[in-house]
Amino acid sequence: MALDRRLPASWCLVALAVMLPACRGGNSTEPARPAAAPRPSILIVTLDTTRADAVGPEAQGVQTPAFNALVARGRRFVQAYAPTPETLPSHASMFTGLYPPGHGVHENARTVPSHHPLVAEQLRGGGYRTAAFVSAYVLARRFGLARGFEVYDDELGPGGVERGAKDTTDRALAFLASAGADRPLFMWVHYFDPHAPYAPPEPYRTSYADRPYLGEVAAMDEQLGRLVQAFEQHAPGPVAFIVASDHGEGLGDHSELQHGHLLYQPTMHVPLVIAGPGVDPGVSDAPVSVRRIYHTAIDWAGLDASGEVEPHSLRRGEPELVMGEAMKPFLSYGWQPQVMAVTGSTKAIFAGRYEVYDVVADPGETRDLAASAAVPAALRRATESYPLPTPGAAPSADALGDDARRQLAALGYVGASARPVVRDDAPRPVDMVKLFEVIDRASTLFVQQRYADVVPLLERILRDDPYNLDAALRLATSFSMLGRDAQAVAMFGKAAEMAPESEDVDLYLALHHERGRQWEKAVPTLERVVAATPERLPAVEALARARERQGRLDDALALWQRVTALRAPTAADYVRLGDLAMAVGRTPAAIEAFEQARRVQGEAFSQNLELGVLYMAARQFEASRAALDRVPPSHPEYAMALFKRAQVSVLLKEPDAAERIARARARADATTRELIARERLFQ
Repeated sequence: MALDRRLPASWCLVALAVMLPACRGGNSTEPARPAAAPRPSILIVTLDTTRADAVGPEAQGVQTPAFNALVARGRRFVQAYAPTPETLPSHASMFTGLYPPGHGVHENARTVPSHHPLVAEQLRGGGYRTAAFVSAYVLARRFGLARGFEVYDDELGPGGVERGAKDTTDRALAFLASAGADRPLFMWVHYFDPHAPYAPPEPYRTSYADRPYLGEVAAMDEQLGRLVQAFEQHAPGPVAFIVASDHGEGLGDHSELQHGHLLYQPTMHVPLVIAGPGVDPGVSDAPVSVRRIYHTAIDWAGLDASGEVEPHSLRRGEPELVMGEAMKPFLSYGWQPQVMAVTGSTKAIFAGRYEVYDVVADPGETRDLAASAAVPAALRRATESYPLPTPGAAPSADALGDDARRQLAALGYVGASARPVVRDDAPRPVDMVKLFEVIDRASTLFVQQRYADVVPLLERILRDDPYNLDAALRLATSFSMLGRDAQAVAMFGKAAEMAPESEDVDLYLALHHERGRQWEKAVPTLERVVAATPERLPAVEALARARERQGRLDDALALWQRVTALRAPTAADYVRLGDLAMAVGRTPAAIEAFEQARRVQGEAFSQNLELGVLYMAARQFEASRAALDRVPPSHPEYAMALFKRAQVSVLLKEPDAAERIARARARADATTRELIARERLFQ
């Protein structure tokens, strides 16, 4: 879509004032053209995991006055749908205007491709100030939605997993108070609260003690009210609002407790309300997708090429054939892919066979009409032509690193670690509901490295789903980590039977060998995997350890540097890099690595002796003195530290150099005694 490259509205008004007198002439009767209306500041609020029946005037058992106030002044879409029941891909659709096959993100823990323009990029290029405040790691900047935002606040506090709606609102309000009024503002605020486990703050914890999910919704609504009020007070110009959910929550309906596995109304039917310039208040019952949030923001910002209302904007309220998908079971376990299409009141779900529901007359989807009525032709064409993702085409979850996977696991989001085997006779996800909770629990335990606890769960999964490659490889790995070598090898063999050409099976078997006495057997596979997929962290780390054992330290250093580029380095990573760089004589690289470790560890940093020696080699004697002075007397090589400190003292011509030489002699050990005797600086 072409962008309107018009000047900001304030510039247009100045230009008009200068040009009109010259254009009219003294006797002209042509009326002056009215100035263009100022573009509104736009606030998008996404309510994570919020069912359509959990907010709004008709919601049962919960009060949501802030949302209801927006409904009263705006347009509410009572048949709004998420494109997928997962957070990241749904938000990617809202901010690109594309369904998942268009932007390529079908699961959490992937990255939105940079070649798809995001709404924040479009609006920032059109003169808007942009800011975002997100509340969960699943939307951290590393996953690609930060592009175009001048401020992207994803600082989630201790643990780096999530923060409550109040903390997020406080940060957003602090920004609004100082944002300035020179440009219209585009702001996105994401609330995560209704996500499991449900633990609303007081007073909602008490008042919703038997309905904690609704308690979290009510608490979130209170913060929505604060946010809307502050935005109206501080945002420049007229204001526009979009409030929507990324997906709902099962709460046990259709045997789904949470979300991500199925396409029924509890997880796909979502709240959506818009309010602002050009919006006629009321209710629309036409099916719409929340992906149209993108087009609506573009429309309000006046960035369409023709100057007319953007054809897909929610302000037009035109009906569409709405699509949706739930690909996690397909991509993670090789089960049937699931696609849905909605037109009017009819919804079709295709997953190996059709289900058809009248979601207006039967909102609980209790009566499948597929057996008694033909699937409407439009829905059949839409579902059968829907592009399916290719398992394994996206980067492996291995590319995230252990810390990222643990953070996602804390939110209940754990992707499969192996590319599934896709079969024609694959089970339908709805027929596997008894395994949903078991799989989620097993995935979390595995990421937490609780291998003894996860073994019985993985064995149960394989009893009910014998071709689940991910479960087989996790079970084999668990046996390996527990030292149950024979069982590990046997399970790796079963995995190889499931997927004879699987790179995952080869890699995980190589990782098993690398951990044991037969580590050399792993090297050819690790070399092949790293060459083919250089982002697979477990393979890169294992090959780096193997190179150290082989004495190929230059290669090991290069591999560990790649590791630190692929994931957030730890203090131990920096120390390892420093040791390796020092061993191969790369003094500047060693200094940088150790200094990074010191910045992370603070007073706990214990490589000051090495750092002092390196600074001496670099002839940075004052830095060497500072490092050596930090070596405590309890250090096992304190005698060496005293010897090096005496050398530095002489080189810096310190007045107490003689005393330092005497101290080094007095505390010398067998190694330093000989060094001191030969040191010319001490003569």
